[in-house]
Amino acid sequence: MTRVAAIDCGTNSIRLLVADCDPATGELVDLDRRMTVVRLGQGVDRTGRLDPEALERTFAACREYAEIIKEHGAERLRFVATSASRDAENRDDFVRGVLDILGVEPEVVTGDQEAEFSFTGATKELAGRQDLHRPLLVVDIGGGSTEFVVGDDHVRAARSVDIGCVRMTERHLVTDGVVADPPAEEQIAAMRADIVAALDLAEETVPLREARTLVGLAGSVTTVSAIAQDLPEYDSTAIHHSRVSRERVRQITDRLLRSTHAERAGIPSMHPGRVDVIAAGALILLTIMERTGAEEVVVSEHDILDGIAFAAAAQAR
Repeated sequence: MTRVAAIDCGTNSIRLLVADCDPATGELVDLDRRMTVVRLGQGVDRTGRLDPEALERTFAACREYAEIIKEHGAERLRFVATSASRDAENRDDFVRGVLDILGVEPEVVTGDQEAEFSFTGATKELAGRQDLHRPLLVVDIGGGSTEFVVGDDHVRAARSVDIGCVRMTERHLVTDGVVADPPAEEQIAAMRADIVAALDLAEETVPLREARTLVGLAGSVTTVSAIAQDLPEYDSTAIHHSRVSRERVRQITDRLLRSTHAERAGIPSMHPGRVDVIAAGALILLTIMERTGAEEVVVSEHDILDGIAFAAAAQAR
C-alpha cells in the first residue's frame, strides 16, 4: 500500500483524498476525504477568466489541504484541475498559486483524461459484481462539464461535454447576478434544450444507449440520492452504491426546479454550496436517464478523486 494525496479541483468544489491504496488490487483505505465549495468557475462561462475572489477562495482551501497532507505524511501528491481551469484565459495565475502553496503544478487535464480517472475511480471496486450488467456507463456530472464513459473493465469510449450544474445555472437561471427563485418554464426549457444538444454531441463518440448499467458520480447525483432517501443529514455510507429509480429522479427534479432558495436550503442533506446549482444538476441527471433509457442510477461516492489517487500510487512505484 502506498500513501498518497489526491486533489480534484473542479468548477464548483475542490476535494482532497489522503489514502493508502494499491492500484494492483483496487484496495483503497481513506485516511482523510473532504470537500470545500470554492466556486472556482464563477463567471468563467461569461467572461472566459477566473475571478480573483474565486482564486483566493481556492488558494485558501489549498493552504488548509497542505497542512492535512503534511500531517498524514503522504508520499506523493497529484493535483488535477478540470473544466473551469481548462477554459480560463488566466489559468497561469491559478497554476502559479497552487505551485507556491502545494509544491506541485496542477495538471489541467483534458476531458478524455478526466473521464478515464472517473471511470477508474468508480469501477475498480465494482469488478466481479454479478448484479451490475456490462457495459457500464459512468456519468460524472461536474460544475462545468459532464464526462461520459462506457466500458467493461476498461474504457471503451469517453467524451466530455460542457454541461455542468454551475455552467447551466449561470447560463440559464441567472439574471443580473440573481438566481431565478424558482426558474420560469422558459428558462427550464432552454436549459433542457442545451443539455439535449450536449447529449447529441456525446453520443457521436460514446454509445450511450448500449450501456446496461448507469453509474452516477459527483455532488449533484449524491445529493439526489440523499434526498431520495430522506436522509436527516448527508451520509456517505448510505449514499454509496444506493440506487435511485428514474421516476424518483423525475419527482426530485420537478421539486427542485419549482422550489425557492429557502426551500432547497431547508433540505437536511443539502450542502450550502449546492443550493443554487442542484436543480440544474438534477435536470442533467434526469435528461441522461431519459436519453439512455436507464431505469435507475447506481450512485457512487468513489469517482475521479479515487482515480487520481490510484494513478498517484502507480506513479510512486
